[in-house]
Amino acid sequence: MPRPKRPRCIMSRPIIKEFRPEGTEKKGEVILSLEEFEAIRHIDFEGLDQSQAAQIMNVSRQTFGRILKSARYNLSNAIVNAYCLKIGGGCYTMHDTQQGHGCHGHGRGHGRQGGGGHGRKKN
Repeated sequence: MPRPKRPRCIMSRPIIKEFRPEGTEKKGEVILSLEEFEAIRHIDFEGLDQSQAAQIMNVSRQTFGRILKSARYNLSNAIVNAYCLKIGGGCYTMHDTQQGHGCHGHGRGHGRQGGGGHGRKKN
């Protein structure tokens, strides 16, 4: 049984929930999750690098790369095949800008000891 996903930190919801191609009949739909949308926004719109974006979303850089790859595939699939693109769903928490609180952690696990240097002592 796989371990549960840790929620990704999302800054805000998109303004719209779907795009539809004009001039074609509905062939199908592709769903872009909110964390995939956020990854595209950070990298392609804001111009951040993957390490910065991973830290903001509270995931590892490798996990961020997988989210981005999936997002780009879904986006290109919708464009190339003239599918309706729906944005929604996923495993996420919202960044609370009103209270000044962000999502906790920075994309790194802290292990059992909390990263406090509780390893073997040197002689």
